[in-house]
Amino acid sequence: MVKLRLKRMGTIDKPFYRIVVVDSRKKRDGKYIESLGYYDPKTDPFTLKVDVEKSLKWLKVGAQPSDTVRSLFKKAGVLEKWHNIRYAKKAETEIENPANENEAITKPEQKDEKEKTDK
Repeated sequence: MVKLRLKRMGTIDKPFYRIVVVDSRKKRDGKYIESLGYYDPKTDPFTLKVDVEKSLKWLKVGAQPSDTVRSLFKKAGVLEKWHNIRYAKKAETEIENPANENEAITKPEQKDEKEKTDK
């Protein structure tokens, strides 16, 4: 399974983190597939930089963010965009389906009218 999680970097008292795409079986600071951004909690206010396009790409293919990365994505606005992309498709299909049901209802009525006129 592919995960989106933090990779710790920096010195003992000055940590910063990279947001990375990694196989879930790898170590916390092990080899990663791709870097999506960074997070520095020591600055005031904290520094957060996320590549939104890359993050959405990995979310689309099924990568699961860790709890911390999920909260950082909320702050960066990535999850809101992901939500809009994901549920906009469902809303479109729900809008299309009632229209098809109405057509299905009108078609039998039209057949009944044709049968009446044929008699």
